[in-house]
Amino acid sequence: MHVLDIEVSPGLLNSWVDWLAPDRQPFFVTAKQAKAWSLSPEPAEPDKQLRDTYRTYNLDSRLKSVWLDEAGFMELPRQTRGALVRAQVTHDRDAVPTVRAWREVLGQDIAQQADGHRFVWWKSVLRDVAPVVLPRIVSEDFGPSRHRAVPTSVWSASDGALPRARELAGTFPDGSGPNCFGTVMAAAGVDGAAEEWMLREPFDAWLDQHTTRGGRDEVPGTVLVWRDNNRAVQHAAVTLGAGWALHKPSQSWMSPRKIRTTQEILRSTRTPGWHLTRHTITT
Repeated sequence: MHVLDIEVSPGLLNSWVDWLAPDRQPFFVTAKQAKAWSLSPEPAEPDKQLRDTYRTYNLDSRLKSVWLDEAGFMELPRQTRGALVRAQVTHDRDAVPTVRAWREVLGQDIAQQADGHRFVWWKSVLRDVAPVVLPRIVSEDFGPSRHRAVPTSVWSASDGALPRARELAGTFPDGSGPNCFGTVMAAAGVDGAAEEWMLREPFDAWLDQHTTRGGRDEVPGTVLVWRDNNRAVQHAAVTLGAGWALHKPSQSWMSPRKIRTTQEILRSTRTPGWHLTRHTITT
């Protein structure tokens, strides 16, 4: 199976099912809602995949988390289920799709899960349709990788500055965490960087030690670095030369290490308050 023109193994697809529809899901409520619906809040469980599936970084920190498996969820009165699911939309929890968007794939019964307008993903919902559902979800936020279009001559020319770029291009990570900074460093040959959630400080230290300021987009090994008004680095990519570049759009498990044209990356990363600088890899 291919997603965003990247091969996805059966094992990785199974992992995606686990990450989109974990056996126990967090539902976020106010203290008043928890009391009204007879729900028992529990402490949040730190999990990188859950963070990115539900985008919990967008939530109000005052909300309480209620953990339910499918059986516990379905035991709630339907009116409560409906109110709980609507609350997730209000509170900006992600992965609360509309029935209308998925009825053709999932059938009419999905409207019975909650209020008839929204639902949540469970493994039972994904049974038999995961190869249809997951590619569509992963493709909602990201365009395809164009690694197959890069000429062999470009890969060969970039091998000196970016010895692992060809290996990384057109791959999905084994979970949430790996990000743009680690992808750039890994492409340049830093061991273990591809699997890490690389923080700003070690990335900035690597820039200081292994690059010089300035660079040209048409040659391999130019690191594109975007910083905000406080000089904090926000995103990074690296050029392969001849108009191509490698980047990873986010730290999410859905985000691939992909090839786009340098101009595509420049356009897609343009953000108010961000400023672009270039650095040339030296070692």
